[in-house]
Amino acid sequence: MPASLAASAETFAPADSLFSRLRAACPEDWRRYVEHDFVRGIGDGSLPERAFRHYLTQDYRFLMHFARAYALALYKADGLPAMRAAARTISALLDTEMGLHVEYCRRWGIAEAEMAATPEAPECIAYTSYVLERGMAGDLLDLHAALAPCVVGYAEIGRALAAAPPATHESNPYRDWIEVYAGADYQAVARAEIVELGRLWAARGTPGRFPALVEIFATATRLEIGFWDMGLKTANAGD
Repeated sequence: MPASLAASAETFAPADSLFSRLRAACPEDWRRYVEHDFVRGIGDGSLPERAFRHYLTQDYRFLMHFARAYALALYKADGLPAMRAAARTISALLDTEMGLHVEYCRRWGIAEAEMAATPEAPECIAYTSYVLERGMAGDLLDLHAALAPCVVGYAEIGRALAAAPPATHESNPYRDWIEVYAGADYQAVARAEIVELGRLWAARGTPGRFPALVEIFATATRLEIGFWDMGLKTANAGD
């Protein structure tokens, strides 16, 4: 990912937002996540198809666990507006995004039955288990600190890749994926997550709590790196 793309991600969230502060506290982890070779391969179209197909099957499982995480957010919500927001996200994940994912995979020749029968990779289990554990052991702020690297990170990646000509060229097999995460609908989801993090920090945050939130955020970011690694490992192993 060219330096100009990395710089564009820096302007995504207000500098004084909790999200920006958390990201700034683990810059190397964040860079390795948003500039990963898997991401670069999506951007220029060079990612082996085998790696992307494996990623798609695991992402199907991941989305189901993500819906469970937002169900936990609904349970832990501190008022009706937060409950409704979590309920809308659950509905969007199960009723909309899962359907879009299944349709997208079908275009790659991957049937839903195949995805459902594919064992979860250790990297998927590790990531989703961590998010749910943090949410169960902590409060809503802890849970959103674990969710944010995925929700907002994909939006940053989509925006950055869409700014580079190879990503949007019609010959790029991953152009549709990029357009989803660069699109207005997903960008709005990411911005809502940034706002929610800030609201929760205003209600629950203290200076002494910040280091623990950094650790949650950084750990989730490293688990995102592991998810990308998983796809490349599959391609390199040829299995």
